Amino acid sequence: MSNKNKANITELLRASKLSITDTRVKILELFMNSNGALEHSSFEKLAGQTFDRVTVYRTLQTFLDKGIIHSIPTTDTSIRYALCKSECTEHNHHDHHVHFKCEECGNTICLDDTDVPEIHLPKGYAMHNIDVVVSGVCKQCK
Repeated sequence: MSNKNKANITELLRASKLSITDTRVKILELFMNSNGALEHSSFEKLAGQTFDRVTVYRTLQTFLDKGIIHSIPTTDTSIRYALCKSECTEHNHHDHHVHFKCEECGNTICLDDTDVPEIHLPKGYAMHNIDVVVSGVCKQCK
């Protein structure tokens, strides 16, 4: 891991008022080095080491709660995770963007420059969340 990445990870954990553990650092490093969203099962494969599944789950949940990562729903009921942008906080996610999932390789990426369409709900309805996932073929698989 580069010194810059290590400094970014350390700062991110400190800003989120989290202790700096080897597992948290390794998981954040995997996020920073990935080209897309990651699934729970990806961490052992990518790290080349064994992680306790409960520890990974708790770490991901903590990162979600702190606004470090956001979840991306999938059609197969699994969940993928991606790093949030700097404007996300513990109680306020600003991940109003579209996600793209490649039907060939399965890679999921955030389309940060593509806004979620404005949704007008009928009177009396309250929106809590919008998840937009576009599927197709990515440029690497095309």
